[in-house]
Amino acid sequence: MAIQQHIITLYTSFFHSEPLSVIKIQGDASSRQYFRMTGAAGSFIACYDPAFSGATAEPYNFLVMRKLLSDNNIPVPAIITVDEQNGLLLLEDCGDLLLQNVFGTADEPTIPDRYREILDLLVQLQSIRGDEKTLPFCLSFDTEKLMFEFDFFIEHALQNYFAPCFNQSSITALRCEFEAIAKILVQPRHFVLNHRDFHSRNILIHQNKPIIIDFQDARMGLPQYDAVSLIKDSYVKLENTLAEELKTCHYNALCRRNISTMSFDEYLYFFDIMAFQRNIKAIGTFCYQTTVKKNSTFEHSIAPTLAYLPDYIAAQSELKVAGKLLQPLLDGVVA
Repeated sequence: MAIQQHIITLYTSFFHSEPLSVIKIQGDASSRQYFRMTGAAGSFIACYDPAFSGATAEPYNFLVMRKLLSDNNIPVPAIITVDEQNGLLLLEDCGDLLLQNVFGTADEPTIPDRYREILDLLVQLQSIRGDEKTLPFCLSFDTEKLMFEFDFFIEHALQNYFAPCFNQSSITALRCEFEAIAKILVQPRHFVLNHRDFHSRNILIHQNKPIIIDFQDARMGLPQYDAVSLIKDSYVKLENTLAEELKTCHYNALCRRNISTMSFDEYLYFFDIMAFQRNIKAIGTFCYQTTVKKNSTFEHSIAPTLAYLPDYIAAQSELKVAGKLLQPLLDGVVA
């Protein structure tokens, strides 16, 4: 209740009138909370982020990234005003039509063109360069970060959610495989800027244009990381022909902008290895939300994400041992 009162005060002090309604809206898997506020001035989104509460010497990632993306013509919600003391941001309301929501509607035939448009935005984002000593360029998918995500999966998926069907004695061997996979993915010479959660729930369609949200965790990594998030999405499944076309489109766009020096075979190889890691990371998050946070919203995404893994394992020999160890999770999964 205190949070709602603070955001009402923020709205009132900025617009000199009280909002007519304040409705809490569904957020993501983070600690942030979102509210839609409507009044005489229009409709706006208030975000409460505990990480933003209180003035600190550290830059706030969301504001850093929003400015960087906006300065590089990436469409993001505008900031109306902020209240650092209470961890609040008042943002432009870009509606609630997520890319995910287009599937299964009358607009579904537009999906291929929409994805091509979004892929162009992704390459535009991945072409952004900056000082490697500053955010977000000082952060990367290094071994430590990748292993943190693998270990999160081990703890919350294997040792908790799937504990009844997983052989605990295999965990040590599996972690060794994860370490080897992480080393493959740490290729700084190929690193570009990544959004980090570039999937269908973080892309709004507003006034028939895509708007990018939830970008505060951006960091450097292989260009395939964001492409995997979009093409091998845990929330929607693309037709295989479209998925393969988008990989080719992404690779060709990287080459046109001189962002990548990989051959196409290298691109596909790193795509599969990166997709394995990214999907494993997502499963760990879904299991954590389900078992620890008691949030069942993400549980139905576990099986579709697991269903991606066999294709990567079959395609790349470096994944075969890990795939064998994970077989108890994959048995019965239908792609």
